[in-house]
This record gives sequence, C-alpha cells and structure tokens, in this order.
Amino acid sequence: MRFGLDVSQHQLTWDQLVERTSYAESVGFHGAWVFDHFKALYGDPEGPCLEGWTLLAGLAARTSTIRLGALVTGVTYRHPSILAAEAVTVDHISEGRLELAIGAAWFEQEHRELGIGFPPGGERIDMLDEAVQVMKLLMTTDGATFDGRHYQLRDASYNPKPVQEPHPPIWIGGGGERKMLPLVARSADVWHGFGDISTLIRKSEAIDREARAGGRDPARIRRSTSLSLSEPWDQVRHRLDALGEAGFDYFTVSWPSEGKDRLEEFVSQVMPGYAG
Repeated sequence: MRFGLDVSQHQLTWDQLVERTSYAESVGFHGAWVFDHFKALYGDPEGPCLEGWTLLAGLAARTSTIRLGALVTGVTYRHPSILAAEAVTVDHISEGRLELAIGAAWFEQEHRELGIGFPPGGERIDMLDEAVQVMKLLMTTDGATFDGRHYQLRDASYNPKPVQEPHPPIWIGGGGERKMLPLVARSADVWHGFGDISTLIRKSEAIDREARAGGRDPARIRRSTSLSLSEPWDQVRHRLDALGEAGFDYFTVSWPSEGKDRLEEFVSQVMPGYAG
C-alpha cells in the first residue's frame, strides 16, 4: 500500500510548500500532490495559490525520490498538446518521478472569473477522452495525426520523449458511471475515486466489468482514493482495511486541518502498518 501527501497549496508560500514536500519525502510518503487551480478553494478567497504545473517543476528540482503530481489537472485549462509538453518537462526535471493525473474539471466559478470556457459535463468528459489520446500520441510518437471533435494534430511531434516509458502513469479522477468510468476502463493506468467505502467498491467493480468487456485486464488499472486524517484512528484503519481488501493500493492523505502534529501521529502510528 502506498501513500501520497496532498500538500494543500492554498494560502501557502513557496517556502512552506517546499517544507511540506520535503517532509513528505523524508518520512516515506510515496508521492506529494498539488492541485490544479488558480485560486484558493478555502480560506481567504484573495489569498495566495501558486499555479500547479510550474510548482511541480520547482518541487521536482528540490526533491530527489518522492513522486510528484497534480491531483487532478482540469482538461479545460490547457490544450492537451501544451499539457503534454509540460508533463514531459517535469518528468525530465524529476528524472522520471511524475504522475500525470487528469480529470474533467469542476470549479465553474473559477472558470467564469478567469474567462475560461466551461462546457457541460458530458462534453468535458468527451474532451478528456480526446485529450488523453492526444497526450499519449505526442509522448510516444513523432508525426502524429489526430482528428477529434475537440482537438486535432497534423503531423505533430514533441521532443524529448518522457523519461518514463512509454509515458508517465496516467491517472483519471472522477466517478460518473455513464461516461467517466468507461473512459477509465479504456485509458487509465490509475483510477482516483471519491466517496464512502461502499460507493468506491461498487464503482471499482464497474470498472472491472467495463475493462473486461473491452478486452482489457482490470488488474492493469490501479485504484486510488483519498484518506482523511480528521477521523478517529480506528475509522482511518477501517477505511484502509476495507478498501485495501477491495484492491485499492494508493491513498492520498490531505494535510489535516488539525496541523502537522496530527500528520506526524499518522506517520508514526498508522502508516507503518500499511506502507509497503
């Protein structure tokens, strides 16, 4: 079982973010995660919120072993050709430590304030489907052509190719059962889901069925979800046990509102019984 730390970049300075990521690396977290938003989601709405992908590049240069990613990048924010170039750059700076996590975007207010288009949900999932295909092509081939409804490539190449072969692991975050989970079953290396234990298990089983129907081995799709440290430790362990039994092997721990002491308690009292 592996654990990532969501460093929660809202309201934090660069030095604070380096401190949190370095701490995660020093105590054995497998990954450190930022988010992909351009304004704080809680606290002072006018407070600082450093941009995710340039932040990843900086953190990659200041760390050496921990894996890094943005959980998750909204498909609406960047053309997938640009995102692919950014991802490859971070993969090189980190010497192959990038996790590439992408989703359909959700924060309508942010889009509206910044003048970024926010299509209906079904259309955003269609964009995500095409975006994953475009990024895979650019990261693995030269002279790529793609004719999609939302994105097109014409004899396109981007170099260098990623350090990780054939490309960094592609995470897809989301839980819609009509379109999102079938997309996960077709295209994701890792599914990051949200919800209570029964919901996550049910949706994971749906991914299994979709993958088999499409001729893909479900075991090739790893399962990930979030883990709150604000619950009593017996409840935290219950979630880990139940979801671990169901095949979830990655848990993203949010920096707790109770502060670093609570996180250190998790690291010393809970994590050693599961990490490996």
